[in-house]
Amino acid sequence: DKYIGSWLEERKFDWIPIMAKTVTNIIEKGKPVLLITDGERDWFANYVLSKVNASQISRPHLPIYDFYGMLSGNHQFHNDMDIELLNDMLDISFPNGYVFWYIGRSNSKKAVLPKVTNNSFLWLFDEDFQNSFNLQSSDETLDMKLMQLFRLFDKTIDATLFAEIEVDK
Repeated sequence: DKYIGSWLEERKFDWIPIMAKTVTNIIEKGKPVLLITDGERDWFANYVLSKVNASQISRPHLPIYDFYGMLSGNHQFHNDMDIELLNDMLDISFPNGYVFWYIGRSNSKKAVLPKVTNNSFLWLFDEDFQNSFNLQSSDETLDMKLMQLFRLFDKTIDATLFAEIEVDK
């Protein structure tokens, strides 16, 4: 794909395992995706949500939701009890499980829940965290790389749905 940069070829061994796990969770296990971004990447969350199920896409709609858009009221989680109550709500709402997709700085308060939840799809900035794809917030081409990663994500979903590729289980 001419729109996906060569930089990603160098990082394919970082990308493939987390992408395969995420695609398996979405397509084979039917888990919805709860998208969270740090404040600086809100524009990117809006972009993803507007493109992933756009009318010109010829595939089934994917269950990708704006996590904070689902919540009413206070979006702050100050203590373990707040997180436990939220986890209870998510378990009731999504009995087959769910996947957090977090994009942003690793030290953001919004990163806490996805980082401690199994099966999260993490695009973390400025930290090398296990089972995540790390990027640098100081990278001048960061926005372009995010767009390229989303394009690769979208194409991987299509290829999996239409049996062009098989994701390792």
